[in-house]
Amino acid sequence: MPALFRRLGTVCATAAACLALLGGCVTTTQGSVAGGSRSQFMMVSEQQVLQSSQQAFSQQNSQARAQGALITSGPQYTRVVRIMRRMVPQVAHFRPDAARWPWQLVLIRSNELNAHVMPGGKVTFYTGIIDRLQLTDDEIAAIMGHEMAHALREHVREQMSQQAAGNLALKLGGALLGASDASMQMAGMAKQMMLDLPFSRSMESEADTYGLELAARAGYNPTAALTLWDKMRAAGAGAGSSFLSTHPSSAERMASMRAQIPRLMPIYEAARQRP
Repeated sequence: MPALFRRLGTVCATAAACLALLGGCVTTTQGSVAGGSRSQFMMVSEQQVLQSSQQAFSQQNSQARAQGALITSGPQYTRVVRIMRRMVPQVAHFRPDAARWPWQLVLIRSNELNAHVMPGGKVTFYTGIIDRLQLTDDEIAAIMGHEMAHALREHVREQMSQQAAGNLALKLGGALLGASDASMQMAGMAKQMMLDLPFSRSMESEADTYGLELAARAGYNPTAALTLWDKMRAAGAGAGSSFLSTHPSSAERMASMRAQIPRLMPIYEAARQRP
């Protein structure tokens, strides 16, 4: 068994070296008040991700339309669009090109507690998260800011790059070292535990950080993120340990956000004074 783990370590080290050579390290955004700009590994092209995003957005909308669930007008739709339009100009603080993205919003009639923003500014909200949690405008902005931050930081592209490069590097490392199937299976598990899951939790925390500031710059109270997570926790979403999870636990998220909010309140207060 010790020999197997020594070989596993060698395979993983070789894979990591290969992965570092396969892509470039960039940062997709400028720094924020609440956090810095982490370097990101990008192997998949931005255009490839944008094309996939547009296809997925179109398929989602076609399916919702066929089910009579796609909402593109009415008071609730107008409310969410108004919030998005206040927030979109603020993305230029993080990356100027994003202000020119063709931002688009759809509202889907569903009991699901969910919302997401696809790469390139394709925003989807589900009526369930608004109605069941009785969200205020500030709380909608907290969700939207978080999801917009994922798009600004190109987390989908980063995850795709990590997965593509990691899998390729593991195969290459195993071929070079003659690793057995058992070794390769354990190496795959090690990659998931040490790379994929921690990065996913990091991305969620990063989206919290950037999303709070984005909402504050648009004139929405960043403390609403705390009441939002109280509601999410009461609804049974986001509860539990962060171990083996792609999201931080509610307690961890709220503690981190509480620490960031004092730095963001002056930005929020200044935004409220704008005409």
